[in-house]
Amino acid sequence: MGRTSDAKERLIQAAMDLFLTRSYTDVGVQELCKAAAVKKGSFYHFFETKQDLVLASLDRWWEITRETAWDRAFSSKRPPLERISRFFELVYEQNCQFYERHKQLCGCPFGNLAVEMSAHEPLIRHKIDRIFEDVISRLQRTLDEAVEASDLSPMDTRETALALWAYYEGILILAKARQDLDLLKRLGQRAVRFLQVSRRHVA
Repeated sequence: MGRTSDAKERLIQAAMDLFLTRSYTDVGVQELCKAAAVKKGSFYHFFETKQDLVLASLDRWWEITRETAWDRAFSSKRPPLERISRFFELVYEQNCQFYERHKQLCGCPFGNLAVEMSAHEPLIRHKIDRIFEDVISRLQRTLDEAVEASDLSPMDTRETALALWAYYEGILILAKARQDLDLLKRLGQRAVRFLQVSRRHVA
C-alpha cells in the first residue's frame, strides 16, 4: 500500500487533487485513502478528521501558489503594474497546464472551498480568510508603489486591492462555469486596463 514514510504527503496530495476536481463534501476518507494508497488507520494516525486534512491541503496549496505565481510575478524588479499583469498571465498558463492533465477547469482551490465550506466550517473559513488577507496585502503594497510612481492616480489602495481580488476570483468562477480557457485569458488581460482607465478618468 505504499511506504509509511511518505503516507502523510500522499494523503495531502490526494486531498489537493480530489477536493479541487470534485469537492470537499463529495470525497470521503475511504476514497482519499484509496487515492493515496494508504490504509485507513494511517489516515487517522496523521489526521483526526477530514477537516484537519483539508486544512493541511490549504497550507500546501498556498505554499505552492506563493512559489509558482506570487513570488514569480511580484518580483520587486518588475514595475508594479507589470507584476499584476504577469500574475494573471501565470494563472492562465497554469490553468492551461491543469486542463491538459485533468481535461477540466476547476477554479481556485481557496475560492471553491470558501464558497462550499465557509458558512458552516469556521476553521476552514478562518484559514482561507488568512490566505486572502495575505493576498490582498500583497496587492495593496503593489498598488501603493504604483501610486507612488504616478502609474496610478491616488486611490484607496486597500479597497482597490479587495476589488482586484474579487475580480480574480470572479474570473475563475466564470471560466469554471463555462469551461472556457479563452475567457480566463481575455478577462485576465483586462485587470490592469481597468486600473489604468480609472487613472485616466481621475486625470
